Amino acid sequence: MDTARIAELLQPFLGTTGDQRLTTNDLQPISTYIDLLLRWNARINLTAIRQPEEIVTRHFGESLFTARHLFPASKDVGADPPFRPAGPTSARLIDVGSGAGFPGLPIKIWSPDLQVTLIESNQKKATFLREVIRILTLTDINVSHGRAENYPNQAEVVTLRAVENFTKTLPAAANLVAPGGRLAILIGESQLENQKRLTPNFAWLPPIPIPKSSSRVLTIGLREP
Repeated sequence: MDTARIAELLQPFLGTTGDQRLTTNDLQPISTYIDLLLRWNARINLTAIRQPEEIVTRHFGESLFTARHLFPASKDVGADPPFRPAGPTSARLIDVGSGAGFPGLPIKIWSPDLQVTLIESNQKKATFLREVIRILTLTDINVSHGRAENYPNQAEVVTLRAVENFTKTLPAAANLVAPGGRLAILIGESQLENQKRLTPNFAWLPPIPIPKSSSRVLTIGLREP
Protein backbone atom coordinates (compact mmCIF):
# COMPACT_ATOMS: atom_id res chain seq x y z
CA MET A 1 0.00 0.00 0.00
CA ASP A 2 1.23 3.51 -0.78
CA THR A 3 3.08 4.95 2.22
CA ALA A 4 1.89 8.52 1.58
CA ARG A 5 -1.72 7.37 1.74
CA ILE A 6 -1.01 5.38 4.91
CA ALA A 7 0.47 8.50 6.55
CA GLU A 8 -2.59 10.53 5.54
CA LEU A 9 -5.01 7.98 6.97
CA LEU A 10 -3.08 7.67 10.24
CA GLN A 11 -2.65 11.38 10.94
CA PRO A 12 -5.92 11.78 12.93
CA PHE A 13 -4.61 9.17 15.38
CA LEU A 14 -1.24 10.87 15.85
CA GLY A 15 -2.25 14.45 16.66
CA THR A 16 -1.15 17.60 14.92
CA THR A 17 2.41 18.29 16.05
CA GLY A 18 5.27 17.60 13.69
CA ASP A 19 7.04 15.39 16.22
CA GLN A 20 4.26 12.82 15.94
CA ARG A 21 4.64 12.19 12.20
CA LEU A 22 5.69 8.72 11.14
CA THR A 23 9.04 8.45 9.39
CA THR A 24 9.80 6.42 6.26
CA ASN A 25 11.35 3.81 8.56
CA ASP A 26 7.95 3.50 10.26
CA LEU A 27 5.76 3.65 7.16
CA GLN A 28 7.53 1.09 4.99
CA PRO A 29 7.19 -1.74 7.54
CA ILE A 30 3.52 -0.82 7.98
CA SER A 31 3.00 -1.01 4.20
CA THR A 32 4.70 -4.42 4.06
CA TYR A 33 2.66 -5.59 7.07
CA ILE A 34 -0.59 -4.59 5.34
CA ASP A 35 0.37 -6.49 2.19
CA LEU A 36 1.14 -9.60 4.25
CA LEU A 37 -2.11 -9.29 6.16
CA LEU A 38 -4.16 -9.04 2.96
CA ARG A 39 -2.47 -12.09 1.44
CA TRP A 40 -2.83 -14.25 4.52
CA ASN A 41 -6.37 -13.05 5.17
CA ALA A 42 -7.43 -14.49 1.81
CA ARG A 43 -6.54 -17.96 3.18
CA ILE A 44 -7.19 -17.78 6.92
CA ASN A 45 -9.52 -15.53 8.87
CA LEU A 46 -7.19 -13.03 10.52
CA THR A 47 -9.60 -10.08 10.46
CA ALA A 48 -13.14 -9.44 9.27
CA ILE A 49 -11.98 -6.10 7.86
CA ARG A 50 -10.99 -6.61 4.23
CA GLN A 51 -10.52 -3.13 2.79
CA PRO A 52 -6.92 -1.84 3.00
CA GLU A 53 -7.83 1.70 4.05
CA GLU A 54 -10.14 0.44 6.78
CA ILE A 55 -7.38 -1.88 7.99
CA VAL A 56 -5.14 1.17 8.30
CA THR A 57 -7.63 3.21 10.33
CA ARG A 58 -9.22 0.48 12.44
CA HIS A 59 -6.19 -1.65 13.20
CA PHE A 60 -3.08 0.49 12.75
CA GLY A 61 -4.80 3.73 13.76
CA GLU A 62 -6.03 2.35 17.10
CA SER A 63 -2.71 0.62 17.75
CA LEU A 64 -0.57 3.69 17.08
CA PHE A 65 -3.00 5.85 19.07
CA THR A 66 -2.28 3.50 21.97
CA ALA A 67 1.47 3.65 21.34
CA ARG A 68 1.39 7.45 21.28
CA HIS A 69 -0.23 7.60 24.72
CA LEU A 70 1.88 4.87 26.29
CA PHE A 71 5.26 5.90 24.85
CA PRO A 72 5.02 9.50 23.64
CA ALA A 73 8.63 10.32 24.49
CA SER A 74 9.86 8.55 21.36
CA LYS A 75 7.77 10.73 19.04
CA ASP A 76 6.14 13.53 20.97
CA VAL A 77 8.67 15.94 22.45
CA GLY A 78 7.52 17.50 25.70
CA ALA A 79 4.69 15.06 26.40
CA ASP A 80 4.30 13.54 29.85
CA PRO A 81 2.82 10.04 29.57
CA PRO A 82 0.39 8.89 32.27
CA PHE A 83 1.87 6.57 34.87
CA ARG A 84 5.28 6.69 33.18
CA PRO A 85 7.52 4.07 34.82
CA ALA A 86 11.09 4.86 35.77
CA GLY A 87 13.79 3.65 33.42
CA PRO A 88 14.36 3.54 29.66
CA THR A 89 11.80 2.84 26.95
CA SER A 90 13.25 -0.67 26.63
CA ALA A 91 10.50 -1.88 28.96
CA ARG A 92 8.74 -5.20 28.51
CA LEU A 93 5.32 -5.25 26.87
CA ILE A 94 2.89 -8.17 26.65
CA ASP A 95 0.06 -8.05 24.11
CA VAL A 96 -2.74 -10.42 25.13
CA GLY A 97 -4.77 -12.09 22.39
CA SER A 98 -2.77 -10.50 19.58
CA GLY A 99 -4.75 -12.05 16.73
CA ALA A 100 -3.35 -10.42 13.60
CA GLY A 101 -0.88 -8.47 15.75
CA PHE A 102 -2.84 -5.49 17.06
CA PRO A 103 -1.92 -3.45 18.96
CA GLY A 104 1.37 -5.16 19.84
CA LEU A 105 3.17 -5.18 16.49
CA PRO A 106 2.46 -1.53 15.55
CA ILE A 107 3.52 -0.50 19.07
CA LYS A 108 6.81 -2.33 18.47
CA ILE A 109 7.26 -0.45 15.18
CA TRP A 110 6.58 2.82 17.04
CA SER A 111 8.93 1.99 19.96
CA PRO A 112 11.58 -0.41 18.62
CA ASP A 113 13.45 -0.59 21.95
CA LEU A 114 10.54 -2.39 23.62
CA GLN A 115 10.84 -6.06 24.49
CA VAL A 116 7.52 -7.42 23.21
CA THR A 117 5.69 -10.71 23.71
CA LEU A 118 2.60 -11.46 21.62
CA ILE A 119 0.31 -14.02 23.28
CA GLU A 120 -1.96 -15.83 20.82
CA SER A 121 -3.79 -19.13 21.39
CA ASN A 122 -4.70 -19.77 17.73
CA GLN A 123 -1.92 -21.69 15.98
CA LYS A 124 -2.53 -20.25 12.50
CA LYS A 125 -2.56 -16.69 13.82
CA ALA A 126 0.60 -17.36 15.83
CA THR A 127 2.26 -18.61 12.64
CA PHE A 128 1.22 -15.42 10.84
CA LEU A 129 2.68 -13.29 13.63
CA ARG A 130 6.01 -15.09 13.40
CA GLU A 131 6.04 -14.53 9.64
CA VAL A 132 5.44 -10.79 10.04
CA ILE A 133 8.26 -10.60 12.59
CA ARG A 134 10.58 -12.48 10.22
CA ILE A 135 9.72 -10.40 7.13
CA LEU A 136 10.04 -7.10 9.02
CA THR A 137 13.27 -8.34 10.69
CA LEU A 138 12.04 -7.20 14.11
CA THR A 139 14.18 -8.03 17.13
CA ASP A 140 13.38 -8.43 20.86
CA ILE A 141 9.90 -9.70 20.03
CA ASN A 142 8.50 -13.21 20.36
CA VAL A 143 5.21 -15.06 19.96
CA SER A 144 3.85 -17.19 22.80
CA HIS A 145 1.38 -19.77 21.48
CA GLY A 146 -0.98 -20.28 24.39
CA ARG A 147 -3.35 -18.53 26.77
CA ALA A 148 -2.64 -15.53 28.95
CA GLU A 149 -3.59 -17.35 32.14
CA ASN A 150 -0.79 -19.85 31.50
CA TYR A 151 1.93 -17.34 30.67
CA PRO A 152 4.52 -17.33 33.50
CA ASN A 153 6.03 -13.82 33.28
CA GLN A 154 4.95 -10.24 33.94
CA ALA A 155 5.69 -6.97 32.14
CA GLU A 156 5.71 -3.23 32.82
CA VAL A 157 3.03 -2.74 30.15
CA VAL A 158 0.23 -5.07 29.06
CA THR A 159 -2.17 -4.37 26.19
CA LEU A 160 -5.55 -5.90 25.37
CA ARG A 161 -7.90 -5.36 22.43
CA ALA A 162 -10.96 -7.02 20.90
CA VAL A 163 -10.96 -10.34 22.77
CA GLU A 164 -13.91 -12.72 22.69
CA ASN A 165 -14.30 -13.52 26.39
CA PHE A 166 -13.60 -10.17 28.03
CA THR A 167 -14.66 -11.16 31.56
CA LYS A 168 -12.23 -14.10 31.55
CA THR A 169 -9.36 -12.57 29.60
CA LEU A 170 -9.17 -9.21 31.40
CA PRO A 171 -8.29 -10.64 34.85
CA ALA A 172 -5.68 -12.88 33.18
CA ALA A 173 -4.18 -9.84 31.43
CA ALA A 174 -4.24 -7.84 34.66
CA ASN A 175 -2.26 -10.58 36.41
CA LEU A 176 0.52 -10.18 33.83
CA VAL A 177 1.09 -6.52 34.82
CA ALA A 178 4.07 -6.08 37.13
CA PRO A 179 3.46 -4.06 40.32
CA GLY A 180 3.47 -0.37 39.40
CA GLY A 181 3.00 -1.25 35.71
CA ARG A 182 0.32 -0.20 33.25
CA LEU A 183 -2.59 -1.99 31.58
CA ALA A 184 -3.91 -0.43 28.35
CA ILE A 185 -7.25 -1.60 26.97
CA LEU A 186 -9.08 -0.71 23.76
CA ILE A 187 -12.79 -1.28 24.39
CA GLY A 188 -16.28 0.09 23.86
CA GLU A 189 -17.62 2.56 26.41
CA SER A 190 -20.27 0.04 27.47
CA GLN A 191 -17.53 -2.18 28.95
CA LEU A 192 -15.97 0.44 31.22
CA GLU A 193 -17.91 -0.42 34.37
CA ASN A 194 -17.19 -4.11 33.87
CA GLN A 195 -13.53 -3.29 33.42
CA LYS A 196 -13.32 -1.51 36.78
CA ARG A 197 -15.15 -4.33 38.55
CA LEU A 198 -12.76 -6.93 37.15
CA THR A 199 -9.57 -5.02 38.06
CA PRO A 200 -9.87 -3.95 41.72
CA ASN A 201 -6.10 -3.46 42.10
CA PHE A 202 -5.86 -0.82 39.37
CA ALA A 203 -6.32 2.96 39.36
CA TRP A 204 -7.77 4.09 36.01
CA LEU A 205 -7.29 7.30 34.08
CA PRO A 206 -10.35 8.84 32.39
CA PRO A 207 -11.02 7.00 29.12
CA ILE A 208 -9.63 8.63 25.97
CA PRO A 209 -11.96 8.65 22.91
CA ILE A 210 -10.43 6.99 19.86
CA PRO A 211 -10.51 9.16 16.72
CA LYS A 212 -12.93 8.12 13.96
CA SER A 213 -14.99 6.08 16.43
CA SER A 214 -18.31 6.90 18.08
CA SER A 215 -17.94 4.68 21.13
CA ARG A 216 -14.49 3.07 21.37
CA VAL A 217 -11.98 4.33 23.93
CA LEU A 218 -8.46 3.76 25.18
CA THR A 219 -8.24 3.32 28.92
CA ILE A 220 -5.00 3.05 30.91
CA GLY A 221 -4.71 1.75 34.46
CA LEU A 222 -1.88 1.58 36.98
CA ARG A 223 -1.44 -1.54 39.08
CA GLU A 224 -0.83 -0.94 42.75
CA PRO A 225 2.85 -1.37 43.73
